[in-house]
Amino acid sequence: MVYDLFRDSTFGQVVRLASGGRVFPYPEERDPSLWEKYINEEKSGYLAHHGNTQPPEEGQDLNTARGIRTGEANNTTSSFSSSGTHLPEKDNPNGTNGVGLDPEKGVDRAVIDWYGPDDPENPRNWSRPKRFFVTFEIVFLTFSVYIGSAIYTAGIIGVEQQFGVSQVAATLGLTLYVAGYGLGPMVFAPMSEVPYIGRTPIYIGTLLVFVLFQIPTALASNFGMLLAFRFLTGLFGSPALATGGATIADMYRPQKQAYGLAIWGIGAVCGPVLGPLVGGFAVQAEGWTWTIWELMWLSGVCWVFLVFLLPETSSTNILYRRTRRLRKLTGNPRLTCEPELIASQMTGKQIVTMTFIRPITLNFTEPMVFLLNLYIALIYGLLYIWFESFPIVFISIYGFTLGQEGLAFLGLLVGALLTMCFLFLWLYFHQEKQYNEKGELVPEKRLQPAMVGSFFVPICLFWFGWSSRASVHWIMPIIGSSFFSTAAFLLFNSVLPYLSDAYPDHVASIFAGNDLFRSAFGAGFPLFAGAMYRRLGVAWASSTLAFLGVAFIPIPFLLYRFGAVLRGKSRYAKSFD
Repeated sequence: MVYDLFRDSTFGQVVRLASGGRVFPYPEERDPSLWEKYINEEKSGYLAHHGNTQPPEEGQDLNTARGIRTGEANNTTSSFSSSGTHLPEKDNPNGTNGVGLDPEKGVDRAVIDWYGPDDPENPRNWSRPKRFFVTFEIVFLTFSVYIGSAIYTAGIIGVEQQFGVSQVAATLGLTLYVAGYGLGPMVFAPMSEVPYIGRTPIYIGTLLVFVLFQIPTALASNFGMLLAFRFLTGLFGSPALATGGATIADMYRPQKQAYGLAIWGIGAVCGPVLGPLVGGFAVQAEGWTWTIWELMWLSGVCWVFLVFLLPETSSTNILYRRTRRLRKLTGNPRLTCEPELIASQMTGKQIVTMTFIRPITLNFTEPMVFLLNLYIALIYGLLYIWFESFPIVFISIYGFTLGQEGLAFLGLLVGALLTMCFLFLWLYFHQEKQYNEKGELVPEKRLQPAMVGSFFVPICLFWFGWSSRASVHWIMPIIGSSFFSTAAFLLFNSVLPYLSDAYPDHVASIFAGNDLFRSAFGAGFPLFAGAMYRRLGVAWASSTLAFLGVAFIPIPFLLYRFGAVLRGKSRYAKSFD
């Protein structure tokens, strides 16, 4: 496992490139005779017969063209390369798959694929320790970026004093960072789906920029410079937040994906929860810039860790790189793979559409996507606006110091951890038994936890708002705050898997649109949070937010009942029998 991690990491690939493949070799480079087992002769035959790797349509017959390695179709036979490796001649149209090449529709290629269901290079076949370790890396990456939003809030007063701006203006350092979360995935998420690129280069490249941009942020000479670099750091930190779920899906089969996504969700929760705690004590000791330096150190350590130990998880990129190695090894340009075939057929216009237009189009033309993205955006916005009440409650009412105020956020972490335990039990004893023999689950069944979680949004906000008074012990609003984690955790771990199952061919676009929508709410809501809490008071301001939560409760129930009908009418969603 350790050898594979080093070999497939950014460090390992650079060393391989510098050594011409002599260091960290792959099995087929040690034993060139292994290359044959990677050819999928059935898909190669389909490609020769009708131009794609899928089985022929009903009514088409391959039997007359069949003749694998016998040359029956065109009276040709398989040949050998001069090196002794079994290799079809470049001008032999059916030397690999034995199917006659259709001169109009057929494509003369040999398709490289997984050599079987147990191919160890397939991320879903990795050992459990390896999958768990890579999951931890993605959680660490997500935490390192997500903490950057909340850690800044502890230093807002220091920003006001240094640059002579109002509280609302100083809050822009938070909102622009969150806005960057939403815009970045519009480019980076689809890029990670391109076979030629993969996910790891996106993570490593953008995180390096994220780390370096912390320096001009902390050393900003004017307020405009601070805001510009806060936005850019959010932009370049966004791949972890939008593509992390796709990385989890790369490694886990459908029955187990919910567990991986839940663990990843804990990393997302820990960022906003621990940010005020870490930032509060740092600001007390060294000033607001210390929060930015802490963020740089944390993300820098994460970058070094990932450079040496994060492997590629995109199956399309792994197959593409395998194909390139085999082409070099055998000297035959006819070797290809399905991801490469698909990518070669995409035009520039299609790429632009997929990257910039489709996430927005799906969001506003698909009712299921719009309603669920709106709900998640509300939860995200409520989280950030509600966080603005914590200094009012725990510093103004209960007399906490800035550092102690950060401890009040730990209630959310406890709530998330307890909820995760109950969710895992439900997944294991109930949901896993609902998968069919194909390993598929009707997407609407994913929404059952969301139906429960939807009630905890108003419960949390009513409890927190009306218990936040000097006559009530401070532990009560902290207990109330934990219910928000229950709501958010159940909703996120229902909605994202639901959208992934319902739109399997457009996951990157769906998630990018979701991230854009929720980041817009998260960026805008904090700007009026302070004024709302000062004018309405903690109780009624929290109650106003709670009423919004009540209004959205019916959404998961309605989609659970009518989701199948809506999917049947959609040209993008998948239908399940």
